[in-house]
Amino acid sequence: MRVEIWSDIACPWCYVGKARFEKALAAFPHRDEVEVVHRSFELDPGRAKGDVQPVITMLTGKYGMSEAQAQAGEDNLGAQAAAEGLDYRTRDRDHGNTFDMHRLLHLAKEHGRQDELVQILYRANFAEERSVFTEGDERLVELAVEAGLDADRVRAVLADPQAYAEEVRADESEAARLGANGVPFFVLDRTYGVSGAQPAEVFTRALTQAWGERSPLTLVDQGDAEACGPDGCAVPRHH
Repeated sequence: MRVEIWSDIACPWCYVGKARFEKALAAFPHRDEVEVVHRSFELDPGRAKGDVQPVITMLTGKYGMSEAQAQAGEDNLGAQAAAEGLDYRTRDRDHGNTFDMHRLLHLAKEHGRQDELVQILYRANFAEERSVFTEGDERLVELAVEAGLDADRVRAVLADPQAYAEEVRADESEAARLGANGVPFFVLDRTYGVSGAQPAEVFTRALTQAWGERSPLTLVDQGDAEACGPDGCAVPRHH
């Protein structure tokens, strides 16, 4: 069975959702027969490569909320991440264009290192002090090498804006065709879809259903789970 995960490195709910999915997958009886493929989805495709700004500034601009409200949302995300055993910096993160990271994820897929790279990029973006956006290509080279890729090959891809660009666009077109207007978006054997950072038990149910059934794509228990979309990421409000 194949599980495809549409996500963006800049999406905090994708970071949390991946951990919840993996908790369910680890306990799934047929785990060894499940192939996981990461697909590209840019939340901010129109942002220029050099246009980097603090996350709080981005949130206040997109939502019209106060800095205090934006920070409260980040604090809540930090708590959600911690509940999944993930590190999350709730202060001083930045936001930028992720197209080059998606291109490298397609390179990594060819070498069987995609899951390693996506997790390293999430960690670098959400948990580490150093930015994945402001240090130039060498920061991405360093992270890709950590995932097991060849440094020269990575540099060659980054130097050629067309390398794997078509693959990224194809993933994004496919997401639109499947009806995904936000991420994370999980598609199980092109049979079931799960939208948002659902609890692990929802993924368990979806894996079990998809294992034995074939039908048109059906969204499983969408509810109101948090997700990121073209206008930004859902920010939890405190009541």
